[in-house]
Amino acid sequence: MTHFSRRQFLAENAMGIGTVALAWLLKQDQLLARPKNIPIKQPHFDLTPKAAQFAPQAKAMISLFQHGGPAHMDLTDPKPELTKYSGTDFKGDIQYSFVQQASKKLLGSPWKFQKHGQCGTELSELLPHLAEIVDDICVVRSMHTGANGHEVSIRYFHGGIPGVLGRPNLGSWLVYGLGSESQNLPAYMVLTDPGGLPVDGVTNWSNGFMPSLFQGTVLRPKEPRILNLDAPAHLQGSLQQLNLELLQTLNKRHYEQHPHESDLEARISSYELAARMQTSAREALDLSQETKATQDMYGLDDPKTKEYGTRCLIARRLVERGVRFVQLFLGGQPWDNHSNISTGLPAICGRTDKPSAALVKDLKQRGMLDSTLVHWGGEIGRLPVTQNHGDAKSAGRDHNGQGFSIWLAGGGIKGGMTFGKTDEFGHKAVENVVTPNDFQATIMRLFGLDYQQLLYHHNGQEQMITNGRPARVVSDILA
Repeated sequence: MTHFSRRQFLAENAMGIGTVALAWLLKQDQLLARPKNIPIKQPHFDLTPKAAQFAPQAKAMISLFQHGGPAHMDLTDPKPELTKYSGTDFKGDIQYSFVQQASKKLLGSPWKFQKHGQCGTELSELLPHLAEIVDDICVVRSMHTGANGHEVSIRYFHGGIPGVLGRPNLGSWLVYGLGSESQNLPAYMVLTDPGGLPVDGVTNWSNGFMPSLFQGTVLRPKEPRILNLDAPAHLQGSLQQLNLELLQTLNKRHYEQHPHESDLEARISSYELAARMQTSAREALDLSQETKATQDMYGLDDPKTKEYGTRCLIARRLVERGVRFVQLFLGGQPWDNHSNISTGLPAICGRTDKPSAALVKDLKQRGMLDSTLVHWGGEIGRLPVTQNHGDAKSAGRDHNGQGFSIWLAGGGIKGGMTFGKTDEFGHKAVENVVTPNDFQATIMRLFGLDYQQLLYHHNGQEQMITNGRPARVVSDILA
């Protein structure tokens, strides 16, 4: 038997081992040369319904995103100690976003809190309609991004990594993993504000590195919400059908010549969906089908709540027809109350509180709340100290990503409870801290998906929504 030293073995076999390793790596990245008659296997993407990894509790989600950072100590997280020591200096360390306007003077909430429902959750007088559904919601009082900026925290919530552009939104991941229950409406729909885009613009519903098939489809904020649903009069009827059939044939032939081009595939799917939407979208957006009682419940009879209420009602009608994920956004960041919080905060609450609560009520009375997850919350909260502009009536609060609140309802969430705590002044989350990655992992679990197993191959790596960052399913809030 011949014996080799390690040096001899490596010297005589390095090319063999190296070749095997190189071949394996090239195969993993699909870079090996192949004979012309053997096609390269490429992934196929579509929106057909896909089985969850385990039994789901939620089938659809409506996210009412509140850009700017709602002041939790004035809305959902009562702080008696903050009120007691209002006007005195805060003893701890604070990170300010606007140092020149900074103050260490504690600012107690000028609004009263009261217990509501059988659960006894305390809410501010600014949220009287939320108080009516308090037994159906879970208030998470311990959210934490660790960053005070808007964009960095928005991208953390939506894309899984603080501040990083180019990643798919949570809605894109859900649609990628589960497809859509409706083949006549987009799987992922976005309802924007007539006042303009939210902060960070279209990034809020980006498909990132996924095919554009998984990007949010935006409805126009004013009527008509979808342009050109009807063909010109002289092209309608059988002539339009013939044109569509010809277009489908040409698209199919073109795709056969350029297989596995995901953008082309998505564009063809969009054309086909657009044709089917001519009937289904018009029906879904027709609010005249709703009773006056339902319209009034959403506040459509009040100019103050009509616009946001209309979009909340449309969101319900969309998920009712099989849309998987719906997002509502506000123009700019109206919760960003750096100044004049005494008037600014009541104004935005007055615009959104009634429609938001009506959405939960409506879903519940239709038997849809158990399978529809509703999310309400912003990307950050506010500081317990005043951002003083001289006149106390003009004061506001600066950014705070260290501790803030959101609420969730339906879709497998345990109602009538609060979860987590901030410190006695509402500055930092100190108990049962929940990060956006925890939030994402929990949402995935409710939809029957394991966030660690829902993977997408990109740039030679298996990507997940949290990108390997620490995350946990917050099981305590699950029903």
